[in-house]
Amino acid sequence: MGLMEVVGLIYITALCAVLADEDVTSTLKDFFPTSALPTEIYTIPDAVFNDTSPTNEVATETQTVYELPVPSLHLISPWWDFFPFEKAQFECRVNDGSDWTFTWYKNGNLLDDAESNVSSDQATLTITPASQSDSGMYSCKVHHKDKGQSTDSNPVQLKVYANKPKPTLALKPQLQEMFPGESVTFQCEIKTSIGWDYVWYHNDVQIQGSFKDSHQIVSLALSHSGRYHCKAKRGQSPFYTEQSDTSTLQVSEPPTPTMRLLSSWSDVFQKESVVLTCDVGSSSWTFTWYRNGMKVQADPTLVLSPSGSHLNILAASRVHQGRYACKAQLESRSVNSALSNSIDVTVEESIPKPSLTKDSSFNPMYVGENVTFTCTIRKGSDWVYHWFKDGKELVHTAKTLRLHLRPQDGGAYWCKGTRDSQTSTDISDTMTLVVLEIPLPSLTRSTQWADVFPTESVTLTCATSGGSSDWTYTWRRDDRINPSGDAVSFGPDGATLSIGSASVSHQGQYRCLGKLKGRSVNSGWTSGMILRVYDKKPVVKIRQDPDYPVMHTGDFVSYNCHINQSSGWEYVWYQDDTRLSVSGNNYTIQSALKTNSGSYKCEAIRGKSPRIFKTEQSQALRIQIKVRPSANIDVLTGWSEVFSTDSLVLKCGVKHSKDTWNYQWFMEGQRIANTSSDRYTVTPQNDPQQSQYVCRGVRNGQPSYSKDSESLATKNLLLKRRVLLSISGCMAFGIVVVFLCCIGLRVTRKKKDDEDGPEEADLFLTMAQLKNRDDTPCPLVDYITDAEVKIPAKADGADIISSEPTTDVTSQDDLVVATERSEAPSAEEAALVSFQR
Repeated sequence: MGLMEVVGLIYITALCAVLADEDVTSTLKDFFPTSALPTEIYTIPDAVFNDTSPTNEVATETQTVYELPVPSLHLISPWWDFFPFEKAQFECRVNDGSDWTFTWYKNGNLLDDAESNVSSDQATLTITPASQSDSGMYSCKVHHKDKGQSTDSNPVQLKVYANKPKPTLALKPQLQEMFPGESVTFQCEIKTSIGWDYVWYHNDVQIQGSFKDSHQIVSLALSHSGRYHCKAKRGQSPFYTEQSDTSTLQVSEPPTPTMRLLSSWSDVFQKESVVLTCDVGSSSWTFTWYRNGMKVQADPTLVLSPSGSHLNILAASRVHQGRYACKAQLESRSVNSALSNSIDVTVEESIPKPSLTKDSSFNPMYVGENVTFTCTIRKGSDWVYHWFKDGKELVHTAKTLRLHLRPQDGGAYWCKGTRDSQTSTDISDTMTLVVLEIPLPSLTRSTQWADVFPTESVTLTCATSGGSSDWTYTWRRDDRINPSGDAVSFGPDGATLSIGSASVSHQGQYRCLGKLKGRSVNSGWTSGMILRVYDKKPVVKIRQDPDYPVMHTGDFVSYNCHINQSSGWEYVWYQDDTRLSVSGNNYTIQSALKTNSGSYKCEAIRGKSPRIFKTEQSQALRIQIKVRPSANIDVLTGWSEVFSTDSLVLKCGVKHSKDTWNYQWFMEGQRIANTSSDRYTVTPQNDPQQSQYVCRGVRNGQPSYSKDSESLATKNLLLKRRVLLSISGCMAFGIVVVFLCCIGLRVTRKKKDDEDGPEEADLFLTMAQLKNRDDTPCPLVDYITDAEVKIPAKADGADIISSEPTTDVTSQDDLVVATERSEAPSAEEAALVSFQR
């Protein structure tokens, strides 16, 4: 088969066969539909094909040309004007067979499928216009692979608006406020294009079941209040218009009328007038009045205004008494309000007497307090009150009289009431008010001292004169109100401030003020009381006078305990840590004893139990009390001199002392002047009475004096010694003679023959045997037992002599015969002692 070239819009079929002509025609009829059979058949010569077949068959080429169908373009949407982003669909229809391909044109220009807002599906073209540039004349062509391309379809115009449409919302009736039961219609209108369905919204929530361009609410309820708007849509994939403007529907209950009393009072007395008004804030309403639930009818004494907004009772009587209320009506819209508030109108027959009361039951009251008198009139209202004090009217017309009390506000008060020029009450009963100045509290301390030491307790007391328990108290230290702390506590009602353990932080100036319980009465702050708190405890000092560490019995010793800080101290004394039962800051030992030896210290205390403050104990002072040495008197005049002198020489000495002493001599208790020697001579000239003598040692050191000696009586001392010495000599001589005789008898005496006989008794008795015998008289008894010897005189200073015994020389001499002493006898006495031991 050779090359075949197709030119133009014709069908060409080339057959290479050895068929007859009628067979070729039959074949073409089977290939093409009968309605579109070609009208002409052209035979192409064999030379065109350049047949080189080895066979001798004849090659024939036939060309058939058909008339192509014209497509018709249709707009699927029922409208031809569109809005941005609304889909427009075209359909290109061909009535002749299938296998057609479609080509789309806008304003004669081929459309590009690659454009974002254009899509085609063979016979359907979908355009989503974005702007007015998408407007134009659209057409299509069809092309068959075998039959060729058709001519242009009919053109269809597409109009695209610049913007989405916005509905217009209208409300009918156009009223600012609607009431329940009324009817309202919303109208949503779009003046552009067609085919719209409507969507309604209430408070941004879609209203279901409403698609028309109007939305009617037949009977309004409060729930219908809110914002309304609408939209329109069209198409299967709906295109929505812009949202309409919002229309607000206000559904409210009809306003409740407000009834007011225009006259001065609603409780009236007979023949007084009453004016009432009813108002809803709008002039389009009319009003109906009710008394005790019944509609009020006008009468000669009760007048209603044309709209009914005012009710006027010209001359009140008992029939006008009752509870009044009103209703409002909008007759053009059949709207009725609820009943208004009510006002009770009372009509009284008699005028009452005022009652005077006081808001405080306290009497007396204090300057600065507030008191309110109330004048109460049980019937009627809008009274003008007249107040009187002590018979004079006050410039005050209110029901209450409030006073911020001053001293001059005390007095007798009463009141009365008036209204208009015709009505006046009687005067009330009288009430008397007493006004006093506020007393200033007194601030005191529980102690006499204002300076305290660490750990010491302090109590401050705030009290008001009269001792009333109705006061409470507030404290201030410097600028701090009610100072608190671990050691600070307050008594009942704050009357006391106690510091249990003081410290430096408690130092300052304290004040207090009083406040009456349940009343606005405050005293002023008291004058300040300064409390000083030392940072450490005080030092107690002890002093001894004289300050010798060693003293002697009979000495005077004084101790002083001293604190140079604060006051109010009491002192406690200790000897060897044993508390002494003495008080005061001085401890005196008038006459020291050995038991006074020891360590002495003191401490200071103050306050009352259980809050006693003690200082530290002082340093200890140790003192030793020794026995004071005793003086004694010796008679220096010897026995051998008793017959040759008429004077006695006395010597004073201090026993067991090696110190140097001066001496004082006393005669009959009187000091002998100008005597300091240890010796004193008694002569008939200086002592004709032969008195008693005492001596004492004195010196500058310690001890400064000795104990007085025992008194020595010098009366008849020389005579007694002379007699005693003579008797002693005679007795000594007689004893010697008797002794010698006894020796001689023993030698010359012949012994008995019988050896068993009893021994011969001793002829001489010893002094001890003689002492024990009751029947042996002493020849010296009558002489040495006179009263002077038995009761020796004492010196005046004897009362300070200690209990240590001293030796009385005279007594020894006088009693040597009567008693045997344990001390060794002197040489003069040796002759009087028995030689047998």
